[in-house]
Amino acid sequence: MNWVVYMVKCNDCSIYTGISNNLKRRLDAHAKGNGSKYVRARLPFKLIYTEVCLNRSKAIKREIEIKKLDKKNKETLVKLYKERSYNEYF
Repeated sequence: MNWVVYMVKCNDCSIYTGISNNLKRRLDAHAKGNGSKYVRARLPFKLIYTEVCLNRSKAIKREIEIKKLDKKNKETLVKLYKERSYNEYF
């Protein structure tokens, strides 16, 4: 089962990072206010980044790496992700 590391940009422009093995269900939980206290207090949010990992252990390690980044570096990671995703189609 694949796990996903994801980042969402909250209403206050902060970035929340998490993991899930069912991203749609997790985002729905966040949207309903049941996902995490952090996001619940900063609704609405927008999904800005996803990264697939092979297992939970690798997802947790990657989540920790991303959480250690400052906001500027997180935004750079998101920008590179969007450019890569866009360029994969051309």
